[in-house]
Amino acid sequence: MRELQAAVLNETQRLGASYADVRIVTTKTQSIGTKNGEVEVVTSGDECGFGVRVLFGGAWGFACSNILDMNEAVNVARTAVKIAQASATALKHPVRLTAVERGEAVYTNDYKTDPFSIPIEAKISLLLDVDKLLRTDKKIAVARANLYCRRNQTYFGSSEGSHFYQDILETGAGMSATAVDGGDVERRSYPNSMGGQCGTRGWELVEELNMAGNADRVRDEAVALLTAPICASGRTTVIIDGTQMALQVHESIGHPTELDRILGMEASFAGTSFVNPDMLGKFKYGSEIVNVTADATIPGALGSFGFDDEGVPAQRSEIITAGVLTGVLTSRETASSIGRTSNGAMRADGWNRIPLIRMTNINLLPGDRTFDELVADTDDGLYLETNKSWSIDDKRINFQFATEIAWEIKNGKLGRMLRRPNYTGITPQFWNSCDAICDAGHWTVWGTPNCGKGEPMQIAHVAHGAAPARFRDVQVGVGR
Repeated sequence: MRELQAAVLNETQRLGASYADVRIVTTKTQSIGTKNGEVEVVTSGDECGFGVRVLFGGAWGFACSNILDMNEAVNVARTAVKIAQASATALKHPVRLTAVERGEAVYTNDYKTDPFSIPIEAKISLLLDVDKLLRTDKKIAVARANLYCRRNQTYFGSSEGSHFYQDILETGAGMSATAVDGGDVERRSYPNSMGGQCGTRGWELVEELNMAGNADRVRDEAVALLTAPICASGRTTVIIDGTQMALQVHESIGHPTELDRILGMEASFAGTSFVNPDMLGKFKYGSEIVNVTADATIPGALGSFGFDDEGVPAQRSEIITAGVLTGVLTSRETASSIGRTSNGAMRADGWNRIPLIRMTNINLLPGDRTFDELVADTDDGLYLETNKSWSIDDKRINFQFATEIAWEIKNGKLGRMLRRPNYTGITPQFWNSCDAICDAGHWTVWGTPNCGKGEPMQIAHVAHGAAPARFRDVQVGVGR
């Protein structure tokens, strides 16, 4: 690997590139899913390749290949330089990279049991057992259970003399039950919608989820929703569970604080951002109890790593401090525009993609209340749980979310189950209405393995630490 990197870097230097880096990436994946008592999908994959990124005349060039030999390394290096040279002819603002400390390091995440060591028959058996439990009520029309595992190994080298190797293992699992009665359809998911939970951990994550032990509740709630009252429209207090809070953070804080969106360099997948650089240190994004960090150092979290894909070490940085916007997600290129250094947010979806600014673990820090205290302190409102759908505008300011289930709160107690709840808001108004957050005992980092961005699209594996939180005077039941 070092020889191939050397061949690339030597050639780019010979051709006059002012900067170059090369990433050699190998990825192994496995995904298994069951549906209604049958194996729906079993896939596995192995791929390896390398990508070369260069600066020439202040412009970027990128080229890649899945042929790992010295001749191909030189050819790809030359192609990357040619692309940069062509890009430089239309350049308006030359790229300037902020400094990064030169280094050599190895990073591997901790885990107990390699999920790839578990026989595929055992994995299928576990999912079919869960599937069977979900289908013990005839009103369950669709039962699904799934799991996946992934190993990503990256060798990084730069013309500045940095060399890093990291080996990251991921595991995830989840299940859902869809109940049908006439024209009514309701779904419940565990431990989260859209695939469940995942992290940079081993098979122990699947065991801790105890999907079989939660199947009865998931099934029964899906069936009960068929006859539950529909959530009424109006303005009220809402307590939002940790899984939905994770998506709320993702869409209304994570994406709008990506500096490439802020600068207008990126507009794919719901546009740019309402944030501008002048807001840093001034803009009241939320109430004083709202504190948000970008932290790629949390053990076991899906957005954790040793260094990003331009060699910047993983770190923890503040995004919102006591309600005030204090930071954004940056790269070595964009950070210079706001007088800062990169906080390590550049990542690529594999060897054949150029790195983009991506979320790491964007966390709403815990407060000091228990869930029971939050409910007891709410005279009238709703408790919302598990995302069902979402929508947000191209500036990341107007949003609408639907959850799978809700419960009434009356006189400080949870009451009736309600179906089809949804809520809407304007990002800064919504976050400024937050008046309570549950404590660390209720806080979980929820993995999101399907964050899309870029053209061609890249999928990033990110995460969000969150606990249930309360918001006052929120519009619910919209859209009917």
